[in-house]
Amino acid sequence: MNFIKTLFISSVISSGLLIGSLSAQAGEDYTQWLHEFFDKVEEYNLKQNPMWAASRGDESAKGKLRDVSPEAYQARKAELQKLIKELKSIQREDLSAEDQISYDMMKSQLEQQVAEIDFKTYEMPLNSEWGFHVEAAGLAQRVSFRTVEDYENYLTLLTQIPGFFQQNISNMKSGMARGFSVPKAVLEGYSDGIKAYIKDNASETAWFAPFNNFPKHFTEEQKNDLVKRAKTIIGQVVIPEYQNYLRFFEEEYYPNSKETIAAYDFPDGKAYYQNQLKLYTTLDMSPDEIHEIGLSEVKRIRAEMEQVIKDSGFEGSFAEFLEFLRTDPQFYAKTPEELIKEASYIAKRMDHKLPQFFGKLPRQPYGVVPVPEAIAPKYTTGRYSGAPLDSTRAGEYWVNTYALDKRPLYNLEALTLHEAVPGHHLQTALAKELEHLPNFRQNTYISAFGEGWGLYSEKLGLEAGFYQDPYSNFGRLTYEMWRAIRLVVDTGMHTKGWTREQAIKMMEENTALSTHNVRTEIDRYISWPAQALSYKLGELKILELRAKAEKELGPDFDIRKFHDAILANGSIPLSVLEDQIEQFISQEKQRLADES
Repeated sequence: MNFIKTLFISSVISSGLLIGSLSAQAGEDYTQWLHEFFDKVEEYNLKQNPMWAASRGDESAKGKLRDVSPEAYQARKAELQKLIKELKSIQREDLSAEDQISYDMMKSQLEQQVAEIDFKTYEMPLNSEWGFHVEAAGLAQRVSFRTVEDYENYLTLLTQIPGFFQQNISNMKSGMARGFSVPKAVLEGYSDGIKAYIKDNASETAWFAPFNNFPKHFTEEQKNDLVKRAKTIIGQVVIPEYQNYLRFFEEEYYPNSKETIAAYDFPDGKAYYQNQLKLYTTLDMSPDEIHEIGLSEVKRIRAEMEQVIKDSGFEGSFAEFLEFLRTDPQFYAKTPEELIKEASYIAKRMDHKLPQFFGKLPRQPYGVVPVPEAIAPKYTTGRYSGAPLDSTRAGEYWVNTYALDKRPLYNLEALTLHEAVPGHHLQTALAKELEHLPNFRQNTYISAFGEGWGLYSEKLGLEAGFYQDPYSNFGRLTYEMWRAIRLVVDTGMHTKGWTREQAIKMMEENTALSTHNVRTEIDRYISWPAQALSYKLGELKILELRAKAEKELGPDFDIRKFHDAILANGSIPLSVLEDQIEQFISQEKQRLADES
C-alpha cells in the first residue's frame, strides 16, 4: 500500500487536539460523547494537516503546508497525552461492541503516535523510495483548480516549499547527529530522484502542469498573469530549494548516513523495532517467533514451486528455471503501453468475477496508470493509491513501467489482484462507504489487515480461474515466497545481524523476481523496518479464520458472506478480526438452526 498514505495516517493522528474538556460524567450518553470526541479529533487533525483538509473542502486550509518542526511535534505530544487521558475518562464496558472497537483503535493509535514522537521518527522523513521532496512535487495532484482563487492558493503553496524543506533538513541533521538516519547502503542513486525535479525551464516541471489547462471562463489577462507568476515562483523559489536540498543530500546526508543496516543499531533500537513490529502486525510476537514462521513457510512454498517446475516439463534445476524466467524475452512487455494494457485486462477479468465472491461491491471506480516517472527507478513494482469518495479522481493502481526487462508478465496476475481487485482497491473503497463508522475508522489503514487481505486476494485468484499456465502460477508462488521471505530477512537484518547481501541472496535463490526487483525490495525493508512483516502474518490469519469457518459451517459455508464479514468493519487489528469472524460463525449457525 501507498507509503505516503501510511505516513499521512500517522501524521493525522499525531497532530493532537486542542479542545475544551470533554470529561464524561456518570450517566451521560457515552456513545454520543465518544462520537463527538472522534469528530473533534478529526476536525483538529485536519487543521494540522492542511493539504488533506483542503482536499476535503476546507477553504481556510488552502494555501498551507504542514508544520514539521520539533516544536510542533512536542506540542502534539502534549495534546495526545491529554487526549488519551480524556478518552480513558469514560467506561469502556458501557459502550456498544462496535464502539468498543472504535475506542480501542483510537486509543491504540494515539498511544502509538506518542511513541513515534518519543522515537523522533520525524527526523527520518525519507526512505529508499520516497521522501518529502516527492510529497512537495505532487502538490498539483492534491488540490483543485476551478477558480482564480484556487490558482492563487496553489501559488502560495509553492512559496512555502523552502520553509517546509528547511524544517525537514533540520530534522535530518538532528537525526544524523544521533545515529538515526537512512542506512547508506540503500541511498545509492537516491539523488537521481531529486535531480529529476530540477529543470531549466519552469514550464517543463510538474508544478507548472495546472497552468497548461485553465478553466474556460478565465480571461486571457488572468491566464497570462498566472502563467507569468508561476514561472517566476517555480524558477526562483521552488527549483533553487530543490537544488539546495540536493547539495545537502550529496554533501552532508549521504556521506554521513548510517553505515549499518539494522534497526537494532538505532538509538533505543530494540524498543523501536518492537514498536514498529506491533504497529504493522498488530500482534504481540517476538522477532524470533516471526523468523521461525518465515522459515517454515519458505520450506512449504519451495516444495510447491518445485512441483510446478516438474509439471511444466522443464528439464533443469530450480536455479536454471529461475534464470529461464528472468531472461527469456517471451515473459516481458516490449513497451510501457503493453504492460499497462495487460494489467488493465487482468483487472477487468477480475471485475467480471467479483460477484461470485462478494455480496457487496464498492461504488468507487479505479484506473490503471504508470508509476510517476521521477520516482519509478527506485519504486516498487506496483502499488495502489486511493482517493476520497468525494474526489474528482478515481482510485489508482500504479504499475511500474521503468526497466521493462525487469517487470515479468508472469507476476502480473498476482500483482494486479493484490493492488486492484479484489485486493486494495476493493477493500479500501468499501471501507470508505461504512458510513455508520466514525470517519477515522473509514480512513484508517492497518497494514496487517490491508496487506494480509492483499496477499489473500492473490491466492483467491486460483478459485477465480487465474494462473492457468505454469508460469503465472509460479509467478503467484514467487509472490507468496516473496512475502514469506520477508519474515526471515526483515527480522534477520534488523535483529540477527544479517547483511544486505545475505538477504538479497536468499530472495534471489528462492524467487523468480528480477535482480533489480530483489534489490529494490531489500532496500525497502532496510529503510522501512517491520512494515513488510504485515503481509504474510495477515494472510495467515485470514486463511486460519476461513478454515475455521469452513470446518464449523460445513456445506453451508458461503464464501460471499465470509468475505463480506471480513470487510464489514473496515481495516481492523487482527485480534478484532478474529472476534468478528467468531461472531459471524455463531450468527450463521443460529440462522441455519432457525431455518431448519
